[in-house]
Amino acid sequence: MNEIALHHDVAPLRVLLGTWRGEGQGDYPTIDPFSYTEEVTFGHVGKPFLAYGQKTWRQPDGFPLHAESGYLRLPSWDTAELVLAHPTGIVEVTEGTWDGTQLLLRSTLIGRTATAKPVTEVERRFTLDGDELRYTVAMAAMGLPLTHHLAAILRRVR
Repeated sequence: MNEIALHHDVAPLRVLLGTWRGEGQGDYPTIDPFSYTEEVTFGHVGKPFLAYGQKTWRQPDGFPLHAESGYLRLPSWDTAELVLAHPTGIVEVTEGTWDGTQLLLRSTLIGRTATAKPVTEVERRFTLDGDELRYTVAMAAMGLPLTHHLAAILRRVR
């Protein structure tokens, strides 16, 4: 089978391709702190976007916690857009910057179903250092302003 060529519009994101796995810590004023394992995959099918998938499991028992999937695009070589769907009834549109080692995204739209928690803002930061990907998430939810929620250190596994 022939390998599919990466679309030139997302060539600057080549360094993110693959599966990343590691450990993280979560907290928020409305919940108890927790530890988790996270797996993030960036893939492509030759189109002008990367497919993004994320899964987490609670530590130490491996109980599934969260998942999300979506698409990452580069409208220009330093501008990024990430659109995500969450199984909790939230759709997240984030926009920001890519500088070759850091992806900084802030929500421009949060869509929610009638039963979704009241999340109103999200900020995501991915920082690449070789085969290590540091990841943080802050969110405004439950009536609180933008507040730290998650931090993980992931390593490339494939």
